[in-house]
Amino acid sequence: MISQQPFGRTGHMSTQVIFGGAALWVATQEEADRVLDLLLEYGINHIDTAPSYGDAELRIGPWMDRHRQEFFLATKTLERTYQGARDEIHRSLERLHTDQIDLLQLHYLVKPEEWEVALGPGGALEALVEAREQGLIRFIGVTGHDVAIASMHMRSLEHFDFDSVLLPYSYILMQNPQYAADFEALLAVCQARNVAVQTIKGITRGPWGDKPKTRQCWYEPLEDQAALDHAVHWILSRPGIFLNTVGDMTVLPKVLDAASRFQAAPAEAEMQQDVARLEMSPLFV
Repeated sequence: MISQQPFGRTGHMSTQVIFGGAALWVATQEEADRVLDLLLEYGINHIDTAPSYGDAELRIGPWMDRHRQEFFLATKTLERTYQGARDEIHRSLERLHTDQIDLLQLHYLVKPEEWEVALGPGGALEALVEAREQGLIRFIGVTGHDVAIASMHMRSLEHFDFDSVLLPYSYILMQNPQYAADFEALLAVCQARNVAVQTIKGITRGPWGDKPKTRQCWYEPLEDQAALDHAVHWILSRPGIFLNTVGDMTVLPKVLDAASRFQAAPAEAEMQQDVARLEMSPLFV
């Protein structure tokens, strides 16, 4: 079984591995049910999805009819205005077959101009706060990609007391000195304020580039089991952060298997060997 730890200040003991709903982007209901049943086998108790993940919410909803009380359920909104976010929250509630979402996140909030709208008067944040007051959601988070996201999350936390953040974290990305410094600064603030820290793109091999795209992910994931084990174990060895799983349902079982066998961090030499052997490169530069 995969270990649990407090999900920030929410009071929920979440598995250190969180299921990323993007894996169900184009899944049939039968495929989705099989993938979601796999979460039960590994004891995963936290699902993170988004309306922008294709059919993911539509596939999770029917399964939630049988398992809602067993999961901390999170989704997101890409909308930047109050009305747009309000409407999307209600659609997500319907699609997910629930009357309350545990965590609603402002999705991919990295561009300064979008940040100003979403967190300003008449912005999306107002809709999330209203939904929380109405009991439609319980907690509010913020997510993003790109090398600027750690510093942007710091700006977001200065503006509003978010309950969680989500951003990229991997061995190869943390070789970027500026990103590493920004990530560590953000992590320190989050730990001081008991804000949950979710991480994504943890098993990235690199951009697809000119290679044929053989997986659903928009990046090339690690599939070599030894290297994948090292990547997962490297992340899980860091207390207080969460690993959100890969956006491809065929690679997902390898990630869960690796997580279930976690004991200790791999050696630095092993990580460096993986980078060289598989020609790994950062997804964000």
